Amino acid sequence: MTEILGFNNLTKALSFNLYDFAVALNDEERASYIRYIDERYSARQIESQLIRIAEIIDAEVLNVSSKDFDPYGASVILLMSDLKGDQATQQANMISQSTYNIVDKQANLMAQSTVSIHLDKSHICAHTYPDSLDPSGICSFRVDIDIATCGSISPLYALDFMFKAFETDVVCVDYVVRGFARNKNNEKIYMDHEIESITQFVSPFILREYDTIDKNSPEHHTYQTMFCRKELDESCYFRNPRTVPPHIASEKMALIRKEIDSIALLK
Repeated sequence: MTEILGFNNLTKALSFNLYDFAVALNDEERASYIRYIDERYSARQIESQLIRIAEIIDAEVLNVSSKDFDPYGASVILLMSDLKGDQATQQANMISQSTYNIVDKQANLMAQSTVSIHLDKSHICAHTYPDSLDPSGICSFRVDIDIATCGSISPLYALDFMFKAFETDVVCVDYVVRGFARNKNNEKIYMDHEIESITQFVSPFILREYDTIDKNSPEHHTYQTMFCRKELDESCYFRNPRTVPPHIASEKMALIRKEIDSIALLK
């Protein structure tokens, strides 16, 4: 990573949109699916996952707001900063520790306050969208997670955790870097790290489960990768898989594959 002069003003924004599917063969199974989603992905559960994301990217959690919605769905917003690791904050702290007179202390407190306000613009937000109304019985669950950071931290390092924390059939990841900072020679820089594809930041063990499609625009510091699950295990999509007739199972799995392909724009 490029060495930055003072505070890193680059904004790194990552959008992680995931889709997961299931089959409900009757109204009872639809209700069961919604209950499962409400429990598995409640606001409290999502909140704990976002806090873990902040820990992984070495951010400090400042505030969390979360809410479950009626009849279903949840939203969580987490405000964070990289006060622990940013160069500008370290410099401000060093100045504060080395001065003793009241005037200098007041000046340093003002400097630290300014730095804190600047750094606190980083955040994570998540929203869930369950759906069980499809006439064919294909239930879907979508989670949108948006991470925006400024400073030295990067949201890319949380990708493995997000894949493991959620059940995913399709994932669309967008990564954008905006703004500029300055290097040690006081020159403007618009990217402080190397990246060719988002897949560089995903474990090979996860990658082998998905087909990936890259749509990158490096000249605009914009990257997108679509992840589509390769193999669909029948037993993971039905509430009671052993009781489903083979021809019904085959029909529903074909519908799920069609949903996956349509989201990934494969067909």
